[in-house]
Amino acid sequence: MHMSAMRALLVLLLLALPAQAQAPLHGGPIRALAVAADGTIATGGFDQSVILWPARTILRWHEGAVAAVIALPAGGFASAGEDARIALWQTGPVPIHVLEGHTAPIAALAAHGDILASAGWDATVRLWPPSGETRVFTGHTGPVTALAFLPDGTLASAGYDGTIRLWPTGQILADTGLPLNALIALPDGTLAAGGADGAIRLLGRDPRTLPASARPIAALAATRDGATLAAASLGGAVTLWSLAEGRLIHTLDGPGLPVWSLGFAPDGATLWTGGADRQLRRWDVATGRGFGPFTETPDAPHPAAFRACSACHTLTPGGPAMAGPTLAGILGRRMGTLPGYRYSERLARGDTTWTRETIADLFTRGPETVLPGTRMPEQVVSDPEDLAALLDYLEAASR
Repeated sequence: MHMSAMRALLVLLLLALPAQAQAPLHGGPIRALAVAADGTIATGGFDQSVILWPARTILRWHEGAVAAVIALPAGGFASAGEDARIALWQTGPVPIHVLEGHTAPIAALAAHGDILASAGWDATVRLWPPSGETRVFTGHTGPVTALAFLPDGTLASAGYDGTIRLWPTGQILADTGLPLNALIALPDGTLAAGGADGAIRLLGRDPRTLPASARPIAALAATRDGATLAAASLGGAVTLWSLAEGRLIHTLDGPGLPVWSLGFAPDGATLWTGGADRQLRRWDVATGRGFGPFTETPDAPHPAAFRACSACHTLTPGGPAMAGPTLAGILGRRMGTLPGYRYSERLARGDTTWTRETIADLFTRGPETVLPGTRMPEQVVSDPEDLAALLDYLEAASR
């Protein structure tokens, strides 16, 4: 699925959220999650931000959805996504280094020692050594969605073409015949892959298949000793497995929306999850009990007419970081002029003033028709009464 189509799908899924749900700090679904050795968590979202927990430090630099975040062995994090750039972070508010070369959104990152690997929708796998030229590997026939370094430093990749390949040789380790979304390496050299059929494939000395879900697997994670594996699905289920016996330990009772990212705490006792409900959630691995959303902050209720907009926008000046700019004072404001927000090239032209009429046109014909090139998810409001209710609410609430 193309990134823009995925963004639109996720906004539609968010329509199912209760109107009075608590709002997290991320302004869109959490797409990526990583846990460092010291327990610091980094999450990346469709709101273009990276957030560090528990400090709740918001890093806004990317110009598109953040689809991959990893903890670096030497400290800090790396992030990448829709803008096809990789940012390396330490403690400051801006990246210490930026890597460029991909020609399409980046979907996966991995690190081994001081070597970073990336892959994405341009069907390439890239190695970024600390010195020397970047190595570019080709062979996949579609987007490359997952990467993992084996303990010996061999890099494995998986993609929508259904293959798992080893680099630098390009050897096909497995051809599943269906799109793959997740890949991790275990300490004993086993690779675990998850894809469209909801199964976990274990490739190694003891090859097995675990029936994790009836829906596609979106993410995998394992404890550092490789004893426990977690699998997240687009159906919202997260399952925990004891790999020694291939036994299902727990099925976590989540919000029922897609879970896109997973990460175990360093001691393996806690599992962190993030997904379409925009919440960073934590779970007790031993009992399968959830501790509740880690990210809750109070939010005012809003009518159903604004529910889709609230996935990406607030009505509060200087409110929490969201995928889109605040709508406070939107009527009478020229597009692309709110200070501090990185607009798409199309909106930055500022050639339209937002009025009831221009907003109605936007949601009648759709953003792609009215503003081709915008990052706004494609959506229309076809019911005249719903559109009028939305415009009335914006006029009253955005003052």
